[in-house]
Amino acid sequence: MFIFVYYNNNDMIDSITVKDVKLKLGQLCKSKRQSYDMSQEDLGEAIGLSRYTIQKFENGNNATLDTVLKIANHFDLLKSLKKGIDKTIENEKNISLY
Repeated sequence: MFIFVYYNNNDMIDSITVKDVKLKLGQLCKSKRQSYDMSQEDLGEAIGLSRYTIQKFENGNNATLDTVLKIANHFDLLKSLKKGIDKTIENEKNISLY
């Protein structure tokens, strides 16, 4: 199991696991899918994946990068994802060890 340690907004050390992130991605997918009144099969057909793959993803399994990006693209989340990545990269550049 991988555990990532980071500082939260209160400058306190916090941790998160890969499984935690997979579960959150699955919850987001399910929430977005339901808000569009789509079944797992509908979403799978729309992005070229099986209903079973969507089901596994929503349960925190099978979170491949390809699956994440297909789902993010379908629900118009790529721009937000890229902004988050850009912000992380920018923050890393501004970290001083002194």
